[in-house]
Amino acid sequence: MKILYLHGLDSELIPEKREILEKYAAVLGPTLDYRQNCRIVDFLFNEYKMENIDLIMGSSMGGYAGYYLSFLMNKPGLFFNPALPYKNVLQFLPKINFSYNKFRKIVIGMQDDTIFAAHNIDFLQNTLPKDANAKIEIINKLQHRVPIDIFDYEIKLFFDDLKMYMD
Repeated sequence: MKILYLHGLDSELIPEKREILEKYAAVLGPTLDYRQNCRIVDFLFNEYKMENIDLIMGSSMGGYAGYYLSFLMNKPGLFFNPALPYKNVLQFLPKINFSYNKFRKIVIGMQDDTIFAAHNIDFLQNTLPKDANAKIEIINKLQHRVPIDIFDYEIKLFFDDLKMYMD
């Protein structure tokens, strides 16, 4: 099994989080410059379409890119505080077939003062069909940065959920 993990804006996949992910699968964690590449989803698709990626995960801007990439590659995914409703960094999306058959989980922090929970919830409420194979989890104490303990717990829950929601 192989995970593609996409870090947030001006960030990177830290070793502690990589170690947690490696308990479940091999991890690809590229260093990305979202400001310099305005077609990051296209780039990632072309870069990894032959890699046999099984799962896509990301946080913040990586959650944004990962969310759309998961549809483009038709893969399940887990996204922490994805920057879905924001356009602070110019990005162009390729044409995407929005198939909702793969399981996707979105974790939203109520205390996030970078990607406001209400904006993400509103975005998802207006774009996800009622029959989408998705789970949205709201964590009251979660801020924008995901602490190691919450990350570890949510990764475990995701893999438990994945077994239940597999098609």
